[in-house]
Amino acid sequence: MRLNVAVIYNQPDPDRYQVMGEAKAELGVMDEVEAVEKGLAELRYSCRLVPLRPPLTEVFLKLQSLVGTGIDVVFNLFEGFDGRPETEGQVAQYLTDLRLPFTGCPAAALSLALDKEKTKQLFLRTGIPTAAFQILTPADLGAFNLPFPCIVKPVNEDASHGISEESVVWNLESLQAQVRKICALFGGKAMVEEYIDGREFNTTVLGNDRLFVPGISEIVFTLPLDKPRILTYSAKWDEGCVYFDNTRAVCPAAISEREERQMARTAREAFRLVGCRGYARVDFRQDREGNFKVLEVNPNPDITPGSGAARQTAAAGMSYSQFIDKVINYALSLRLVQA
Repeated sequence: MRLNVAVIYNQPDPDRYQVMGEAKAELGVMDEVEAVEKGLAELRYSCRLVPLRPPLTEVFLKLQSLVGTGIDVVFNLFEGFDGRPETEGQVAQYLTDLRLPFTGCPAAALSLALDKEKTKQLFLRTGIPTAAFQILTPADLGAFNLPFPCIVKPVNEDASHGISEESVVWNLESLQAQVRKICALFGGKAMVEEYIDGREFNTTVLGNDRLFVPGISEIVFTLPLDKPRILTYSAKWDEGCVYFDNTRAVCPAAISEREERQMARTAREAFRLVGCRGYARVDFRQDREGNFKVLEVNPNPDITPGSGAARQTAAAGMSYSQFIDKVINYALSLRLVQA
């Protein structure tokens, strides 16, 4: 069957991330578009590229123009624009309202996972193991009650925006400075979380109802001893820096079968809890007692050929185009269920 696929994505434009020197993550979407387009060609599917630009009213009209044109499925690579990651969920909701089948997670899951405070509270209520945390602003730093060290993160960001070696704080002075910085740059509040200085893992979860965990990767750090072992923005995007050069992913991870089963089970639970479908990534840290704690769930993660998702599906015996085809089939099977 020759499918007609529309690939939607945010056309990179200057935005506030450039001011912070963190624009490479936004430009990376074009690598993803190119890879998916190539995968679709290998599958002999028809591909129509649909770049999206603000405002949202124009986005809706552009998506509406796809209705009735013979598009079988929308491959959703939209990650948000204008430094507004929340628009990722809004565009997924447009696709739902227009009854256009689309790959990946629904609007509710994208919006929930972006709000780290709500997601962490949900983990705690339902027994998903996760690190202790607080939400702080410069005005309420006196309420801080976690033990040091801690890590300070934006509450509503992805792609490691705002994460640097200064994010790990060891005393009140550095905590205050980092909370003020994150609040000034990322919406007025910061998440302060227990810092788990252990091994870091991630895994992709695939599926709708029946879930498949293709493999588990470990993020291996060979950093100098004075650098905290965290996956910073630079580790992902800034070639030649100490974090990029001393951070690598290894798949399959060197873990026991029991540890693999434990992480896979928790990853599926977290996937379902957030309301994901199609594909998502779950990140873990292992504490000193050997317990695995969920850092976050990342719906619609990067799926370029060098990504964790591609690496893990390859370890499970899938070619890149087979992985792309599986993602599409999840979307189409969901359409059949809803029909």
